Amino acid sequence: MKPIKSVLILLFISSFTTLFAQEREFSDLLQNIDAREKVSLNGLWDIIIDPLENGYYNHRLQPMDNGYFKNAKMQSPSDLIEYNFDTSDQIMVPGDWNTQMEKLYYYEGTVWYKKDFNYTAKTNELVYLYFEAVNYEAIVYLNGERIGTHTGGYTPFQFEVTDKLKEGDNFVVVKVDNKRKRENVPTVNQDWWNYGGITRSVHLISTPKTHISDYSIQLAKGSTTNIQGWVTVENGSDGDNVEISIPELRKNVKSVVKNGKASFSIKAKPTLWEPKNPKLYEVTIKTGTDEITDTIGFRTVSTQGSKILLNGKEIFLKGISIHEEAPFKTGRVTSKEECRILLQWAKELGCNYIRLAHYPHSETMVREAEKMGFMIWSEIPVYWTILFDNKDTYANAKNQLTEMISRDKNRAAILMWSVANETPEGEARLDFLTNLANEARKLDNTRLITAALDTQSEGEGGKMIEDPLGKAVDVIGINHYCGWYVDKPQKCSSVKWASAYDKPMIMSEVGGGALYGLHGSKNERWTEEYQAEVYRTNIEMMRNIEFLSGLSPWILMDFRSSRRPLKRIQEDFNRKGLISEQGMKKQAFYILRDYYLKENN
Repeated sequence: MKPIKSVLILLFISSFTTLFAQEREFSDLLQNIDAREKVSLNGLWDIIIDPLENGYYNHRLQPMDNGYFKNAKMQSPSDLIEYNFDTSDQIMVPGDWNTQMEKLYYYEGTVWYKKDFNYTAKTNELVYLYFEAVNYEAIVYLNGERIGTHTGGYTPFQFEVTDKLKEGDNFVVVKVDNKRKRENVPTVNQDWWNYGGITRSVHLISTPKTHISDYSIQLAKGSTTNIQGWVTVENGSDGDNVEISIPELRKNVKSVVKNGKASFSIKAKPTLWEPKNPKLYEVTIKTGTDEITDTIGFRTVSTQGSKILLNGKEIFLKGISIHEEAPFKTGRVTSKEECRILLQWAKELGCNYIRLAHYPHSETMVREAEKMGFMIWSEIPVYWTILFDNKDTYANAKNQLTEMISRDKNRAAILMWSVANETPEGEARLDFLTNLANEARKLDNTRLITAALDTQSEGEGGKMIEDPLGKAVDVIGINHYCGWYVDKPQKCSSVKWASAYDKPMIMSEVGGGALYGLHGSKNERWTEEYQAEVYRTNIEMMRNIEFLSGLSPWILMDFRSSRRPLKRIQEDFNRKGLISEQGMKKQAFYILRDYYLKENN
């Protein structure tokens, strides 16, 4: 075999450098796709597994113009075509390849996806090919023509394909590559499964040629009576009318487009969204050629010293962290029903808040959580030791942040945008994350900025929060595993905390592991009793933190992680869940539930 691996990697990286040179504007992503006319491309897709990327490069490692994306067919018996999607394996979209095919369980590399579909053209319409998420690098081809790329495994992207579609039969091919790379976000080391594939739904979305493309409708910062916002109109003209109506509030205002955007302000007294009453209003936006309706809640969030204020009142965030891991079958969450199972478990736990770790979860998850009254921490996967001094890595992170905020900016449930998790102190890291925090505020000044830190210092008085990143965020998240990675559980209740910042602190991670059904003494690692003792003593510790504004222990459900190989215990699962992957509640679930239900109401 020729030594081509390093050259392959360099060539493939270079093919994606144009993505960030053409960084998408905030308003380019269609808002509220469920309100649009769309055709699902979900279902079985043909796949070809291509670890050497033979469908992309020739034997000289040059990108080919007749690769697998051409979906070529034999025209005569003498033709040499060494691939055939029509006789290849098939897997479901949305979904990951790791749990659908045993031989792909640990696979990281390239898989080609192909889907045939039929299209009937309509006059005066635009058509978008919309992917809710592909992990991690995607090159998309339509009818053999390359139409674009995307990097990042957890945010949506789209291509306007109206002029590239044919009447009748069409096909789309996607080169999906989930190889971990040092310069990626996340980087090569992560504590969750690197699920590869087209992991969320794919749609053909139709709009009028002149259509509402994006909008922001929220209470102005610090106000409970002033609803402000803007609407962007694709292919609109200056002076076009835009009408915004909230029938339940008996409000109807008109604005006009200027430079593609219509801004507005509405005086109103809406019932404010809160966990005990997650009120949502139907909001309709109408132009001369288009109309779209969304359900939107209105609330304010701010801080006052070490307190988090929701609608001007102090609130304690009783939470749990959640990975996008499907209950019972595991693998990526792919349905609304799976989202609701996870959220219902959080509701049974007594939660009013969830931390969606460590990346943006699906829009379905966010919307279902909002309906159920959960406050949300939403995060991008700037995780552990990414290359903080690499400009392309920063551009990647900024792009994922932009796409996360762009998609979910109208969801009242999201209180916090998180820019990082467990990153090591250093000047390059501080600049990187401070810039991301500032960028998030530019895009959305109505929410709080946070990050999860594990860099507290040790002193005679206990733990001291003095990470300089604390200056850049509004809420400080702290990950601390007393009784699991440090100290014995019995020592945790006496741990004291202090902070250099007069800011709210959330214990964003705390906990320990247990195998469901394994029992023993409270000093025996991996037993349910040990995990329960970790929770008892850590709850005592948190009761004594005066500046604590909430917690989101790690984690709701056991999830797959290739960092966890211990046979008979982990079996490729992180066992810190309060619930097993098969839905069985461990003892610690009830310890935390009792704390939430009996205290901080």
